[in-house]
Amino acid sequence: MPRSTTRSLARRLFAATLLLGAPIAAPLQAQQPGQPEKFENLKYFPKDIPRDSLLGIMRGFTTALGVNCQYCHVTEPAPAGAPGPRERLRPALDDKQTKLTARFMLRMVDTLNHAILPALDKRHTPAIAVTCATCHHGSPLPQTTQAMLTETIDRAGIDSAIASYRKLRGDMVAGRYDFREGPIDELALSLAGRGRSEDAIKLLEMNQEFFPGSADVDLTMAEVYLRKGDKDRAATRYRAALVKRPNDPRIMRRMQELGVKPDSTR
Repeated sequence: MPRSTTRSLARRLFAATLLLGAPIAAPLQAQQPGQPEKFENLKYFPKDIPRDSLLGIMRGFTTALGVNCQYCHVTEPAPAGAPGPRERLRPALDDKQTKLTARFMLRMVDTLNHAILPALDKRHTPAIAVTCATCHHGSPLPQTTQAMLTETIDRAGIDSAIASYRKLRGDMVAGRYDFREGPIDELALSLAGRGRSEDAIKLLEMNQEFFPGSADVDLTMAEVYLRKGDKDRAATRYRAALVKRPNDPRIMRRMQELGVKPDSTR
């Protein structure tokens, strides 16, 4: 095999190692049920990659994305009466878009780690590499909190989005989403900008349950009320924010612009 080809294969294997953040040659304890004896239709990995190495990489994918093998690979019923699992994998098939996307992502990560990032001036030492977990954090889709909730709001409504957020927050799975107050405040302002102030207020009321001492939630709610044209409720929220953050010049300036006094009178 030409030396350049050998280097290319080694680089690809190294890219896969970085992608998973684990040793590429990590052996499996035992063969997984339904896995083939040999591999076919390999289009990214070398044709002669050791079996244990490839299965270790595949196992890393399932951990990084929080999925199982069937997420990318086609399955079919096992022959009647055959021992073992009722279904078996057909890894050679390219019938699922998720598998095609995975190949694209492998090449993207390879390019980032071996072409783009090395060209960065004054790169951090030791070098930081992009991995699956860099974006996915155990989720099949690497969405931000705002993107996930926006999709749910548009598809199923604000109440479903709030229920989903509460469940995810209760699970707190592997840092999958950002559960600080900021993402909800930003999403609420985005919703208000789309004319959905009532949905924005519901989100902020939920956010205040988790961050009762936050002046920023009150400030965001005040801005939403102002966009809605409700100056009285906005004033109430500005006063609440000022109690939590006394003498904040931004709050005081905003209240002065609106002619709102710090006390309960107007």
